[in-house]
Amino acid sequence: MDREREKAVLEAILFTMGESVETDRLASVIERDGQYTKELLTELKEGYDERECGVTLIELEDSWQMCTKAEMYEYLIKIAKTSRKYVLTDTLLETLSIVAYKQPVTRAEIEKIRGVSCDHAVNRLIEFGLIMEVGRMDAPGRPLLFGTTEEFLRSFGVKSLEELPKLSSVQLEEFKIQAEQEASVQLDI
Repeated sequence: MDREREKAVLEAILFTMGESVETDRLASVIERDGQYTKELLTELKEGYDERECGVTLIELEDSWQMCTKAEMYEYLIKIAKTSRKYVLTDTLLETLSIVAYKQPVTRAEIEKIRGVSCDHAVNRLIEFGLIMEVGRMDAPGRPLLFGTTEEFLRSFGVKSLEELPKLSSVQLEEFKIQAEQEASVQLDI
C-alpha cells in the first residue's frame, strides 16, 4: 500500500469512528509501526489545515480524532438550531395511530393489525420522537412495549390521550374492512 492510500485508510477510519482512536490501533490496520503512522496522521492534519476545508485532526494523548474546525462552529450552530422537518407517510401515520390508540403495544400487535412488518415505521417514529419504548410485556421473550411521547401530544395539538378523537363502531368496522382489503391486495402481489 502506498503512502497516499495509507492516509486515505486512516482518514476513512477516523471519519467513520467519530471518536478518538489510538495510534497503535491505527498502525495495526495499515500494518505499520506507531511512529510511521503518526507521521502519516501529522501529514493528514497539515493537509486539512492548509486547505480551506471544514475538518481537521486533533491529537489527544496518543489518540487521533477527526473533528470540525473551530471556525466552523457558528455554521454548525445555525443548522443545529433549525427544526428538523419530518414527513409522516401514510404508513407512519397508520402505525402511529395504532400506537396512540392501543398503547402500550408491541411490534407484533402492530403487525397483526397492519398485516405487514412494522420495523421501519416504528424505527422512524422513534427517530422522530413521536413514540418511545415504555417497557416490556410480561410474556415469553419479554417484547418491547411502545407508547406515544410528549412530542406526539405537542405535534398533534392535544394535552392528553383522552383528547384524541373517539372512533365510532361504524368507523372501526370501515377501518377493519379497509385493512382486510389492503392485506388481500398485498397478498395478491
